[in-house]
Amino acid sequence: MLNSSQVRHPVEVSVSTSGADSSAGAPIRPRLSAAQLLVAKNTRPIRSLDDLAADTFESDEELEEFLAFTYAERHRYLD
Repeated sequence: MLNSSQVRHPVEVSVSTSGADSSAGAPIRPRLSAAQLLVAKNTRPIRSLDDLAADTFESDEELEEFLAFTYAERHRYLD
């Protein structure tokens, strides 16, 4: 038999979250339409493919290496 010093009492634990996924205490922002968001970000329409161009790879060889790696990764488990 247990004496009073050996009896375990339940402990209450409070749980809270922190980090980016927590919305507790976050300010409430009004929901904006897509048009309102575009105006707020001062966006402009895309007028040509040149507007989308980016110098991602420094050379054609670097692009080819990336494409070969991507192809190999996509097909790694198919064999």
